[in-house]
Amino acid sequence: MSNLKRAFENGKAFIAFITCGDPDLETTAAAVKAAVENGADLIELGIPFSDPTAEGSVIQGANLRALRGGITTDKIFSFVKELRREVKVPMVFMTYANVVFSYGAERFISACKDIEIDGLILPDLPFEEKEEFLPFCHKYDVDLVSLIAPTSENRIAMIAKEAEGFIYIVSSLGVTGMRSEIKTDLASIVKVVREKTRIPCAVGFGISTPEQAEKMANISDGAIVGSAIIKLLEQYGKDAPKYIGEYVKKMKSALLTN
Repeated sequence: MSNLKRAFENGKAFIAFITCGDPDLETTAAAVKAAVENGADLIELGIPFSDPTAEGSVIQGANLRALRGGITTDKIFSFVKELRREVKVPMVFMTYANVVFSYGAERFISACKDIEIDGLILPDLPFEEKEEFLPFCHKYDVDLVSLIAPTSENRIAMIAKEAEGFIYIVSSLGVTGMRSEIKTDLASIVKVVREKTRIPCAVGFGISTPEQAEKMANISDGAIVGSAIIKLLEQYGKDAPKYIGEYVKKMKSALLTN
């Protein structure tokens, strides 16, 4: 069984996204631990990239701050290895195909296995090109998580059928960021997914309030939150983990009302 499915065993899953190295790795570690202690079921760790095309200004800012601070992929691998001594929930990397390519796909994915990273999310990887990474993901038992966007339309069933780990449903068009309301007809997307696979699906992009999280959990298996957490890091810096813990607690309890 995919290790990622464990995240969905305690009711609706809360998935927290945190950019590694913003403002520094010590704060990243404290933020991850605070999120897990307060109910996060799965952690998405962002590996910073100089041209993060799927990200809005909040996460772009985090990428730039981390890169200016001297973060590298190797430093992140060492950091996660250390973090794994304490953090037992499933963890995935979210980054861009270029980061994996330039590191060397097999070298990168085998390193994920070594440091107990359970999955990989590459938002800029077209479904048709996933074969470049999939054989290595299977070889090293790392799930390549599929994304389904409102524009996927007639490809939703095909993507769902071949998905592994969990399915990341993108709530709206455009880049990541907090939104006051989510207008996409997600229920019909989830319906197609449910017809094709029993793999859990979680909704991300734009979720920031407990009300939104609860709404998303009504139709899917969980909610993914990034920008709202990164905003706390931007606002409070090294003191952010305390606020992140409080925020995650509120979000998780909204999900548990389902």
